[in-house]
Amino acid sequence: MENIEQKIEELIKQYEEYAKEKGFNLNPNRKIVEGVVRALLMREESFGEKYCPCRKTTGDKEADKKIICPCAYHLEEIEKDGHCYCNLFVK
Repeated sequence: MENIEQKIEELIKQYEEYAKEKGFNLNPNRKIVEGVVRALLMREESFGEKYCPCRKTTGDKEADKKIICPCAYHLEEIEKDGHCYCNLFVK
């Protein structure tokens, strides 16, 4: 079984590629990125999905789909604020 550090690195790479494709970046602060990714993996273990750690789950699977990272709000937030709510992605 993979250890948590490997999972964190793999997910960071996936999010880096995703950000690059979309024209933004991961937060340059590695501690923030690792903290968010670690929280996403914990939520996946607890709830079965990588729900944004900065948003509350409702328990309604359909409604909560919007907060699976990258969430439904991140593009608009990055455009408006220069970063998404949890600071994983930045302009």
